[in-house]
Amino acid sequence: MSLDPQLVIMAKAPLIGRVKTRLARDIGGVEALRFFREAAASLVRRVGRDPRWRTVIAVSPDRAVHEPGIWPADIPRIAQGGGDLGARMGSLFRDLPPGPVVIVGADIPGIERRHIAAAFAALGRHDTVLGPAEDGGYWLVGMRRRPRVAEIFDGVRWSSEQAMADTLENIRKRKMSVAMLESLADIDEGKDLARWRRGA
Repeated sequence: MSLDPQLVIMAKAPLIGRVKTRLARDIGGVEALRFFREAAASLVRRVGRDPRWRTVIAVSPDRAVHEPGIWPADIPRIAQGGGDLGARMGSLFRDLPPGPVVIVGADIPGIERRHIAAAFAALGRHDTVLGPAEDGGYWLVGMRRRPRVAEIFDGVRWSSEQAMADTLENIRKRKMSVAMLESLADIDEGKDLARWRRGA
């Protein structure tokens, strides 16, 4: 049985109206789609082929697994499944082969290999790891998954300032340890994009 570290990049099919909808309200659907495509492709190039971990792209909608030309052919794709974000991430944590798992979104432009390596290193000493986002959410979540997978997403208020606090409360209730990585920008609105482009 392999216990190889596994990186999951969660991604939606890049279609206008399906990706970065809050950002699209500020900058338009075409520009939001362009940002998503560039951010996702850049992330996959930076971290997707690192030999220290196995990478899979978890796609939504599930039928996008079979659509050619969207994602690199050499990186396996799996379906995210149904439910809210917590249900989908919970399924990934439960269903992937044994070993530590780190999940990131495809649209976080600041993620580098060193962040992923730090997350897996933290899982050598902690049950979970979070990468906080500046908006109260998080850009990375990881779990050691030994001796079992815990449900850490119950009742999380997604797309809110409370998402990380809710998740941390669930982790604490289950008496699990957590490591925190550095904070990165999550680009959800036009002001986030402008700030990121300025390098602030």
